[in-house]
Amino acid sequence: MMFKPHDYQKFAIEKVIDRPAVGLFLDMGLGKTAITLTAINDLKYNRFAINKVLVVAPKKVAQATWQKEAQQWDHLKLIRFSTCLGSQTKRVRALNTPADIYVINRENIPWLVEYYRNNWPFDMVVLDESSSFKNHQAKRFKAMRMVRPHIKRIVELTGTPAPNGLMDLWAQVYLLDQGERLGKRITGFRERYFEPDQRGRDKVYSYKPKDGGDNAVQKLIGDICVSMKADDYLQLPDLISDQIPVILDPKAKRAYEKLEQDMILKIDESTIDAGSAAVLGNKLLQLCDGAVYDGERNIVEIHNCKIDAFTELIEGLARKPALVFYNYQHDKARILKALKDSMLRVRELKTEQDQQDWNDHKIDILLAHPASAAYGLNLQYGGNHVIWFSLPWGLELFQQANKRLHRQGQTQKVIMHMLTVSGGMDEDVVARLTDKASTQDELIESLKARIKRVKQEVTG
Repeated sequence: MMFKPHDYQKFAIEKVIDRPAVGLFLDMGLGKTAITLTAINDLKYNRFAINKVLVVAPKKVAQATWQKEAQQWDHLKLIRFSTCLGSQTKRVRALNTPADIYVINRENIPWLVEYYRNNWPFDMVVLDESSSFKNHQAKRFKAMRMVRPHIKRIVELTGTPAPNGLMDLWAQVYLLDQGERLGKRITGFRERYFEPDQRGRDKVYSYKPKDGGDNAVQKLIGDICVSMKADDYLQLPDLISDQIPVILDPKAKRAYEKLEQDMILKIDESTIDAGSAAVLGNKLLQLCDGAVYDGERNIVEIHNCKIDAFTELIEGLARKPALVFYNYQHDKARILKALKDSMLRVRELKTEQDQQDWNDHKIDILLAHPASAAYGLNLQYGGNHVIWFSLPWGLELFQQANKRLHRQGQTQKVIMHMLTVSGGMDEDVVARLTDKASTQDELIESLKARIKRVKQEVTG
């Protein structure tokens, strides 16, 4: 596919190319990955300015997001990836595999720094979701601080640079400029721009910015950090699609493939009809989500890969409200369980009061089934993020559900996040929704293709 960047994307690409250190504070779903990869491609193959790039990301993002994004665009086909995940043996093997970009999860940064010690090989580092480096006492920050003098170029990507307040900025900006703008020590930063807020007799529990502190800090970092929320140059379509790939771990993949094979082989390709296609398609979509119903309607959990990707996405939104659609009751139960211990205000959409509370910003996560929320509800005042934990086959249902936020009265760009299992039935659904094809006919054709593939794998 040909990459045609929006004006704001061109602006951001130029910043990454021109500056050795830059923070792109761009809302989730607006193309941070494509922007950075385009800049890396130019720096590597056109300007010969970099050699080896390290991308540090949340685990689920590290598994597939960067690799999938590069596969999508024609101009990024030359980029070689090595994914450094799994056991130490696998990570070491990946580090010694020739590549342009090495992708690792943020939890393994201390190990990586210890592994290379004084022989750090990456001249460019990208911190995806840099807000996870906001804690100056965390091991991952201390490890990055140790190797920062050996890094020629660094890019930080996040839509929420200061989820808990301006104090979160110090560690992130330090990794950009090594203390040039906000100081070498967080204590000095705190003394200059903050004053005690909540305190006990001998201890200060929280700080608040001094008068003018916000503006002073923003002015200091304005040349090195770019906020892409500025409407001056942000020209985007009204509804932005953000497909988030979910990679099954080996155990989950084996379980998925076995159940898929067992079910598919029960249906003969020549006799498949709408009834059997619907049953099979729904079962495969349940498998993608991580759980299925047995014959007695008991929930059988298969994996948590999509749940893990969902919780990472919620973490990345940093309390921005999200309307979450699910297809099956076991999806809802597992989502509620995953969010049980969070500080988020979670609610199921059931009554008019729920609708009102959402629009009054009294709810962080609103759970809804698309069939019950597809028509007539006005939810555009409560948020601008839609998350599809599981997707419906029906195009009209899909479009109408998205219209709950993407409608007159919405003041922000609506971002639609779709969690899709790579190689699973999810991808077939996304393709059919994108093509706007006949739901029933395309479902049958999709399943026929899967049956043919599985039979070839079994007999071959």
